[in-house]
This record gives sequence, C-alpha cells and structure tokens, in this order.
Amino acid sequence: MNDPIMTDMRSTYSKSLIELGKKISDVVVLGADTTDSLKTSGFGKEFPDRFFNVGIAEANLVTVSAGLAVSGKIPFASTYAIFLPGRAVDQIRNNVAYPSPPGKNGLNVKLVTSHGGLSVGPDGGSHQTIEDIAIMRVIPNFRVFIPADTVAVSKLVPLMAEKYGPFYMRMARSKTPLVHSESQDFQVGKGITLRDGSDCTIAACGITVRMALEAAELLQHEGISCRVLDIFSIKPIDDEILEKAARETGCIVTTEEHNIVGGMGSAVAESVSESYPVPIKRIGAQDMFGESARDNEVPLLFEKHGITSINMAKQVKELRNKKL
Repeated sequence: MNDPIMTDMRSTYSKSLIELGKKISDVVVLGADTTDSLKTSGFGKEFPDRFFNVGIAEANLVTVSAGLAVSGKIPFASTYAIFLPGRAVDQIRNNVAYPSPPGKNGLNVKLVTSHGGLSVGPDGGSHQTIEDIAIMRVIPNFRVFIPADTVAVSKLVPLMAEKYGPFYMRMARSKTPLVHSESQDFQVGKGITLRDGSDCTIAACGITVRMALEAAELLQHEGISCRVLDIFSIKPIDDEILEKAARETGCIVTTEEHNIVGGMGSAVAESVSESYPVPIKRIGAQDMFGESARDNEVPLLFEKHGITSINMAKQVKELRNKKL
C-alpha cells in the first residue's frame, strides 16, 4: 500500500462543529477544561454564546447537556474518553439515556471523546481507555461510533446532529491515516466493505482499519483473499453485513483498540452467533491495562497486544484451518 495521508480527527471535529453551528442555531458545544486539546474552543470563538466550559466536572458536563437538550438544544459534549464515560456513567445513564420524551428514546445529547485506546501513549494505563465501548454499548438508547479517519468524523458529526437521540463517538489522539474517500456514505447501523474477499473477513474499527487493509495486502501476496469491513457503528451493529461475511468467507477476525472483552469483537461475535456461527478470533487489548509508551513506542505497545497487520494476517491463516 502507498504511504498514507495522515490527518487529525480533533481538528476535523472542530471544523465540522463550526460548519454545523452555522447551519443549525440549536447546536451548542460543551467542554470540561479540555476544550483547547479537543479543539472545540474554535466553536467558542465563532459562537461564544453557544459554548460552555464547565471545568473539570464531567458529571456536570453530562447533566448540563441533558438540561440543554430538554430545552430544545442539540448539545455536543466533549472531553477525553477516560473521563467520559469513566467519571460520569451514572449521569450518562440516568440523565441522558433514561429520560425519554413521548415517542422518543433518551435525550438528544451527543457525547464525543478523544484520546481513546492504547494509542494515547505516554499518559499510560490510567488514561488509555479500553473499556468505553463495552460500557456505552450496554446503555439502552445510546448509539456508539468509532471512526477510522477524519472523513468518517466529518460525516458522522452532522449525522449525529440530524438523528434524534443520544450518541457516543470516540476519536483517536494521534493523527490517523485516511482510508475513506470523500464520497463514502455513512449510515447509522451500517458497516462498510472496504475490500472484498472470499477466504476470510477482518472486521475492524478506528485506527485498526488501516492495519486490516495492510493485512489483506499481505495475505493477497500469499494467495489468500481477505474481506475488510469498517464496523464504525458498534451499536447498532450491521447484522446483515456480518452474516453475509460469515456465510461467504467462513471465518472472521476482529481488531480494535479496546479490551477484547465487551468491545466491537464481542459485538460481532454476538451478532454472528445468532445468524451464522463461524470461527472468530478477537484481536485487541488482552484483558489487561495498557502502559506508558512514548509516541514512537506506541507500535511496540500494539505489538504486545497483537494489534498489528502482521498478527492479523497470521490469525487469518490460523483461523482458516478451523472453518466449519
């Protein structure tokens, strides 16, 4: 594969919010003393009366967002993934997901975080969020997105604003390679086939999508045809695309920057087990906390947990021998 173009999700998020704010006057943005890092402060400069920094008070961040939603606003609340949902699960559950106006499910709050997964690097295990997918996907009424690149971010922000109800989206801290074209369509609950194949499927999300494509390239050189799916919509998950992959390729490797327990891989396994069970191998954090790694050492941390294109290719080859 050619060298990727690297872009920054947080910058794209900021630009997307400003564009959205110009079109929809009810959009408001909230932060918890990380607005410069999340780059949402740009929205505040453009729309100072629609921007709220509540300080280091994540429970308040969620509760104020709920109040704004009740008053008819469309709040986007953002901070680091370790703090949302980490410090505010009770408020997320009981103040956003549980209250439901007549005919609706939950309140119209959008939670968008950054600094998710092991790639946070030097902040270490205490800040490397590997549990948020598991937490957020079991809360009723929430929809959960993990974008692979800035194209996905730019498309998902207006999509979340357009669709009523609570959303959770987690972005990466580091710059990420472009994998999607600007023409790519994104829909709630629909995965994306980035590469077709017949021998096995790799289902990926977030920054591991590019790795999955690289693994498919490696496998092609060995005569193995590998399908690659971007499962950016963790909840609702695309049961149809997964059943099709299971039936047509016979085995699935999942890969994510999250604990293998309860994450996207678990969601895929749950879906496939009820439609067309096939052998599945989950790649991700191996049910252990991360550890501090300087930016240039993050690949070593990924390697420790098997989150590499080489290991993905290896697992595909091993799984093919277990096909039913």
